[in-house]
Amino acid sequence: MDCTCDYILPTQPNWEQHYENCRVKWNTRENSECQQNNDGTLPLRNAHLLKLDCDILYHMGLDTQTHNLRDMFGDVKFVCVGGTKYRMKETAKYMAQILDIQCDFTNIVKQAHRFAMYKVGPILCLSHGMGVPSMTIALEELLKILYYAKAKDPIIFRLGTSGGIGVDPGTVVISSSGLSDTLEPCYKLAILGRERKFPCDFDKRLNQELMSVAVDEDFKTVIGVTLCANNFYRGEARTDGAFCDYSDADKQEFLQKLVQLGVTNMEMESTAFAAFTREAGVRSALVCVTFLDRLLGDQVTPDKEVLAEWQQRPAKIVGNYILKYYKK
Repeated sequence: MDCTCDYILPTQPNWEQHYENCRVKWNTRENSECQQNNDGTLPLRNAHLLKLDCDILYHMGLDTQTHNLRDMFGDVKFVCVGGTKYRMKETAKYMAQILDIQCDFTNIVKQAHRFAMYKVGPILCLSHGMGVPSMTIALEELLKILYYAKAKDPIIFRLGTSGGIGVDPGTVVISSSGLSDTLEPCYKLAILGRERKFPCDFDKRLNQELMSVAVDEDFKTVIGVTLCANNFYRGEARTDGAFCDYSDADKQEFLQKLVQLGVTNMEMESTAFAAFTREAGVRSALVCVTFLDRLLGDQVTPDKEVLAEWQQRPAKIVGNYILKYYKK
């Protein structure tokens, strides 16, 4: 089998030799053919789409008849997604600055009134809202955009905020895998009334490359498991929500169990993000900064200036990674 890796950085000692979506690894791991065309474009995963005269991407306000998606997005190599519209616009501005690209920062999907999308040369920045349902809607339509655009070897990064588990606030966590809210290493989705489970590991080689860039920064970055909660308060074992039917001792027992499972942070999208990108055969990474150590409390207490600086940290790592690719 021929290697299909589009290497971003040269291989270093002890690194994985291939990305997870490389044909060499895929065909020995999965029960299906490698989800990547020979030219690096994405194959169509849903044959029903062939029956449509026009595919309407409703939540983006785009469609395949009115818009030439190949002209609009065909050069996209990197995609950054995150929760808020503001954060993704700031990410777009940062990418434009470090790559020295002129951009008017027009929200490409403004007409749909749901998400925000900015294009900076070969980089797409997209907000996806909060939680798995909102994120997966945005992600599925993003993947269809990349398919119709015939984008080659795209890489998707989720840049987020999270609650740390046993790490100092301000630490950046690169996720090795997701963990469901029932502490299972999978993403669970009910399809036609039956629950199905999908693997949710992230690309080891990509994570190693990101860590090699992160060591140059003046903040701490670690790789660890990320818990995906379905609710910000009780779902994340907080005691400061409108409801709480467990004790502080119960909460600490749960959090210590997470520590034993290798969990270093918690947020609300990780399992689905890993599962969807993996199923699509797209390399992805989850890079989140922590706002607090949940072992010590529930509320986010740093002032706005500190939080604003911390929020930039995932973008700094990913931005420097992208910059190294284009310098190469």
